Amino acid sequence: MLELTKTLVETWGPPGYEHRIRNRIHEEVAALADETWVDGLGNLICRVGGGEKKVLIAAHMDEIGLMANYQEPESGYLRFTSLGGLRHDTLNGNRVQFEDGTVGVIAVQEGGGKALSDFYIDVQEDGNGNATPVGQPAAFMREMQVRGERIVAKSLDDRIGCVVAIEVMRRLKRETPHELYFAFTVQEEVGLRGAKTAAQGVRPDIGIAIDVTGSGDQIRGSKMQVKLGGGAAIKVHDPGLVVPIAIKNWMIERCEADGIPYQLELLTGGRTDASVIQLTDSGVPSGCISIPTRYLHTTSETVDIGDVQACIDLLSGLLTNPIELQQAH
Repeated sequence: MLELTKTLVETWGPPGYEHRIRNRIHEEVAALADETWVDGLGNLICRVGGGEKKVLIAAHMDEIGLMANYQEPESGYLRFTSLGGLRHDTLNGNRVQFEDGTVGVIAVQEGGGKALSDFYIDVQEDGNGNATPVGQPAAFMREMQVRGERIVAKSLDDRIGCVVAIEVMRRLKRETPHELYFAFTVQEEVGLRGAKTAAQGVRPDIGIAIDVTGSGDQIRGSKMQVKLGGGAAIKVHDPGLVVPIAIKNWMIERCEADGIPYQLELLTGGRTDASVIQLTDSGVPSGCISIPTRYLHTTSETVDIGDVQACIDLLSGLLTNPIELQQAH
């Protein structure tokens, strides 16, 4: 799992430019699926099995990034716009890599930092000017580190969700009573776009997003029940999804039956692919298995290996057993 995680988090792929990470994931899953294809928006979709229930499992491939949109005529520094939710308090001094391989350093104007227009990127190779033109996308650079039971890396949002999906595909070995569609989706960070087309194409009976969530165990952080080391986080609610009781109970009962540590997630900010999957056709009962994560949208996102394993165990259990959702009355 750690080798796969390192490979995925260090692969370049900001929103709308997921071709490299998609190719890398395809190398991992091609032999694990009965069928794979790329839809019109760029999602990689893998079908496994052919049972009665159609289940869509979505994990997004893209990572937060930026795009150079203006070059200062005298200095040659690049101004940029965001591809996803950039945190201004973490930008200064970070390195980014453009699609052509050019590495740049983000800096901030003296006294600035509140607006994105206060920042610029130094990509000078020498005193003669820039090494890359405007219009190029970029992603952040940082090697993965393992600290005991913790993984520290950029783009764990949501490459760790992709790891969970791939590891479950490996465990299934194509054996499932259901018809599964593992969707590695695009452009989640800029509006959940890939999940929408994936769900429209698959038309599932049930939707499951695999994504990260925040943690409430940081000093003076937001109050939240989820913590690192507490197990898989089963979503109850976020601003884009009120999880149906039947889906929530299905996940809880699986954890309790299999002895999987879990915690309940009530998120006050942020959405996942499940938010748009639920709105497909006349509605799709959808939920989310979340990986607790510290320092989201930074180059040092942090997860607990035990929590990741709990998410793998939970998703595997859900997909290898009969699905009987108990509707609320």
